[in-house]
Amino acid sequence: MSGHCMATRDAADRAELRELFDRYVVALDSVAERDLDDDWFRTVFTEDVELSFPIGSHHGVAGYAAFQRTARAWWRATHHISGPHAVDVEGDEARLRVHQLATHVHLAADAGLFEVGGHYEARALRTADGWRLARIVFHVDWTRGRRLAAFADARF
Repeated sequence: MSGHCMATRDAADRAELRELFDRYVVALDSVAERDLDDDWFRTVFTEDVELSFPIGSHHGVAGYAAFQRTARAWWRATHHISGPHAVDVEGDEARLRVHQLATHVHLAADAGLFEVGGHYEARALRTADGWRLARIVFHVDWTRGRRLAAFADARF
């Protein structure tokens, strides 16, 4: 493959990986309203994806939609913003580091907000169906506001 073709493929891979990660982040806020299911998440994750968050972990795409709907139900609303995306591609594997700000609105109107700043470390694999996220770990860098009692043991 010529240098020009390799550079074009690298740019296309990076764009696809950024878009893939953005689809995942948008789903965090819209899983219930868009009625996303495990089949939809198969367009984002490998079948054996490993996910690790301060509130818990999940292995495999099966059951992830329900896991995410349960987490989202703890809040009246959430809003996740991610970027920039640092993407390193080596052949059919990629590593991403993505920063995120997340705002969580408590169910009780007078309870204020819980905000989280952190970053994702992710690994993606090129599959026959395109890039898929195989591992996501979210690291909390800071929090502000009142967290839920259910998060008492979470690693914030």
